[in-house]
Amino acid sequence: MSADDVAQRMPEQITIGASGFTPAGYPKVIPGAYAQRIQNSKNPENFSINLYTGASTGDELDGVLARTGRMKLRIPYQSHPDLRKLINKGKLNFIDMHLSHVGRYIREGIFPSIDVAIVEACDVTPDGRIYLTNSSGMSGTYLSLAKDIYIELNEAHPLDMKGLHDIYLPELHTGRPINIDYVDDRIGTPYVRVNPERIKGIVLTNNFDSSKGFKEPDEASFKIANHILDFILHEVEHGRIPKGLLPFQSGVGNVANAVLACIAKDNRFKSIEMYTEVIQDSIFDLLDSGKLRFASTTALTFSPEGQTRFFKELNELKSKFILRPMEISNNPEVIRRMGLITMNTALEADIYGNVNSTHVLGSSMMNGIGGSGDFTRNAYISIFMAPSVAKGGKISAFVPMVSHVDHNEHSVQIMVSEQGLADLRAKSPKERARIIIDKCVHPTYKDLLKDYVRDAQRNSFAQHTPHDLKQALSWHVRLQETGSMHPDHQETKQPTSKDTEKAAKKMDQTAAPKK
Repeated sequence: MSADDVAQRMPEQITIGASGFTPAGYPKVIPGAYAQRIQNSKNPENFSINLYTGASTGDELDGVLARTGRMKLRIPYQSHPDLRKLINKGKLNFIDMHLSHVGRYIREGIFPSIDVAIVEACDVTPDGRIYLTNSSGMSGTYLSLAKDIYIELNEAHPLDMKGLHDIYLPELHTGRPINIDYVDDRIGTPYVRVNPERIKGIVLTNNFDSSKGFKEPDEASFKIANHILDFILHEVEHGRIPKGLLPFQSGVGNVANAVLACIAKDNRFKSIEMYTEVIQDSIFDLLDSGKLRFASTTALTFSPEGQTRFFKELNELKSKFILRPMEISNNPEVIRRMGLITMNTALEADIYGNVNSTHVLGSSMMNGIGGSGDFTRNAYISIFMAPSVAKGGKISAFVPMVSHVDHNEHSVQIMVSEQGLADLRAKSPKERARIIIDKCVHPTYKDLLKDYVRDAQRNSFAQHTPHDLKQALSWHVRLQETGSMHPDHQETKQPTSKDTEKAAKKMDQTAAPKK
């Protein structure tokens, strides 16, 4: 069957559940054919699309459907510039969710039911066994619930991918223990099983994922990485982390890549395990150094070069990887039991340890919270990292009060910038403010924040968490009005949606390329 044939069969009012997670393993031809059908229609206004995925996907899915102008609902995470533009213009309902919650909401009927599942696979058997490619994401759930199923059988993925996955969907409601104690435990099957009568068509493809790869980490990223490694070794020396370490979770982007690259080069680290949601090219540094014992994830998000290498060495590497459904990779029960060290990127943080991961100036959506909340709230040690300044010093990552809260002070234990590391554990709000300013803030903003703390203690309604409400968001107002948070670096240019795009690319190097 051709992609055009599938597109003609799909309803005009449609809820699609698609494979894909931080662009890996997403359908690449059927969405484009459906978009072309809309474009050719005499009545495009008759079309309406709800799109569910695991996380962000490539231009061949998110981009082509966004450009139809007919997308009405998108969950749970995105990173495509065309989608982001629609969201921030108020033309698309985007629901930013903890990824571990998505499966339950859909399975319990809180969201509209799925009409069509479109899933990429490396093999399909006559009895309905579907072998996924390089992501699991929400595919198992969408396949179990969709009325009709269409498969993109991608010949770019070798059949040796079979066996990488461990598909297990937890029961709903109570009494649903997940029997995973170690990163390499298997509790499910290497495929998703469906009634073959629900598979309405199979389309042959031969396409790599469109992930662009990553820039080399800069000096600030490596400084942040070294602060984190020194802290981890300090915890080992004091007996709070075992000598064999604990499993790591690492978010996407250059800083996360720098941490793994430094572990690979640092002789003080002998072996590590990962229990995470995304594996990137930096994993090859750990493989080459012989330090990766095992990695559990829901997606392998490699550059084209990384995909080529992984497929070439797949037989050797299969013993070191598991791909799990998002409901398992991000499951709070498993994360807490594993005792993870989690590392995620902050857009901004305030002096009391609250973190904004998603909104520029409190209102402009970048990508979404993704799995950072799942891991942070349930970590053994939760770490947030960010360069202390951006835009040539015009923006401070550390502010009096964040303009949006994704991770509150109760969940954030460690804050790191290239300036230093602040251990916020067992600290009162006032103590957290002092240590963040001392350890993490860029020198050009230290005195400004100290002045704010002084004014807050003088003018605050109470003294547990002092705030001067007249000044608390003044840095963001100044940035919006002058182009800089610093009173000595002011411009007439105001931030625009393009600044959100630039910030998004820095935070999430897996963002889909522009068309």
